[in-house]
Amino acid sequence: MEIGGLFTALLFGAVIGGLGRLVVPGRQHVSLLATILVGTVAALLGTAAATVLGVANTPGIDWIELALQVGLAGAGVTLLANRAKPKLPR
Repeated sequence: MEIGGLFTALLFGAVIGGLGRLVVPGRQHVSLLATILVGTVAALLGTAAATVLGVANTPGIDWIELALQVGLAGAGVTLLANRAKPKLPR
């Protein structure tokens, strides 16, 4: 992978991760780096799922692929936010 591809993947991961945080209600205590990593992984998994479903290459914007990516990012952010949430004693 070239350096340009790496920067593109990180930028796209940041956008997908940010959109994933927007679809999750409430405040999430997840770092920026974790959001970018979740977004990058969600983008890769969403693209793979769209390819399997046969909707990865459509004319125009691939809305189904984007929805899969953002949904996976939202799920990843939710998992991280719930894992990092401090437990209060009862």
